[in-house]
Amino acid sequence: MTVTYKSGLMAGFSGLALVTLAACGGGQSGESTATGSEPVELAAASAPEPTITPNADPIETTHPNSIQPETTLSISAEGSVNREPDIAFLNAGVQTQGSTAQEAMTANSAAMNGVFDALTAADVDRRDMQTSNFSLQPQYDYSNRDNGQPRLTGYQASNQLTVKVRDLDNLGETMDALVSAGGNTFSGLNFALEDDRAAKNAARDIAMKEAIARAELYAAASGYEVARVVTIAESGGMRPQPMAMMAEARSMDRSTPIASGEVGYSVTVNVVFELRKPAN
Repeated sequence: MTVTYKSGLMAGFSGLALVTLAACGGGQSGESTATGSEPVELAAASAPEPTITPNADPIETTHPNSIQPETTLSISAEGSVNREPDIAFLNAGVQTQGSTAQEAMTANSAAMNGVFDALTAADVDRRDMQTSNFSLQPQYDYSNRDNGQPRLTGYQASNQLTVKVRDLDNLGETMDALVSAGGNTFSGLNFALEDDRAAKNAARDIAMKEAIARAELYAAASGYEVARVVTIAESGGMRPQPMAMMAEARSMDRSTPIASGEVGYSVTVNVVFELRKPAN
């Protein structure tokens, strides 16, 4: 009798052993022979099932950036500072009319030369004057209802400047001189810092300290502690404070009153922290 054994892995089965008994030649006295040609299969004991433990600790990893999503905390915090400005940006210029384009341009050029001279006399450097807009537009009368066609009435020339004024103590006098020289349009007055890096860095410092303090508060309240900072993102910029704009130009014996107030700088940081359970 030939006995052939095949393991479950070799036969393609899991956890089973296949034993085949086959008759080989004539039986001898005292020998057992198979009574049929069908193989006889014997099931071995099944392999043990894996054990699953609910709420088990996650598998430890040595990857430096590997964190569990449930242990992160996102915080947005803002830092703001106010500073006294040291410069002002004045948007002003000249607007003139003429029956022809050349007439409007000639009048505008004469008035603008007076404006440049007045600003120079007020100690405004030429490098602090920049043309921000220049235009020459035809003017029409649309009230002609007879034939429905607009009627050309003349031309309008406009030359606008952005002027950086460094002497804020004499800002009112500078604006009055500009008006007296022919300037007749004002579109904005803004205050700022010549160098705003220190103000912005102070706002960043306040924002980051606020984010860390809030993260530690949330962590302590939930039974965790702050492990590390994962990411930091910044947004924000200058936040202008309300300020006085130039009113109607007054006589030269009293300059236009200007209140510079303060300018504010605001920065928002978005920080993701990793939390962990305290060691003790």
